[in-house]
Amino acid sequence: MSEIQRTLVMVKPDGVRRRLVGEVISRIEAKGYDICELKLFTIDDDLARRHYAEHTEKPFFGELVAFITSGPVAAMVVEGPEVIAAVRRIMGPTNPLEAPPGSIRGDFASAMTENLVHGSDSPKAAAREVDLFFGESL
Repeated sequence: MSEIQRTLVMVKPDGVRRRLVGEVISRIEAKGYDICELKLFTIDDDLARRHYAEHTEKPFFGELVAFITSGPVAAMVVEGPEVIAAVRRIMGPTNPLEAPPGSIRGDFASAMTENLVHGSDSPKAAAREVDLFFGESL
């Protein structure tokens, strides 16, 4: 049997502005995954900097922080078998030009800087991000 995992999924400010929160949730639920926690809020500067801490020294760090704090996000904890890899397939590659049709980014995103969604990329990142956004891992 596949390992049951939890992961953070976030609809970024561009996705919220474009009213795609329901679409993202529908695609996740259609695959049989559960939304355990969900909240809509605007990320403050401190949380944004902690979330993107691994990019602090990169030249695009300021742009990441400015974008993610530019409006509300819909953050959720998603649970299910091998959910981390599955959600990343549902989202598609970070670069929407490489994302296949049928993926969220392939269908709706057009720029790498505003690519609609975030999903944890590993079990370690998922645990850190769920804790960061929702308190201790559920």
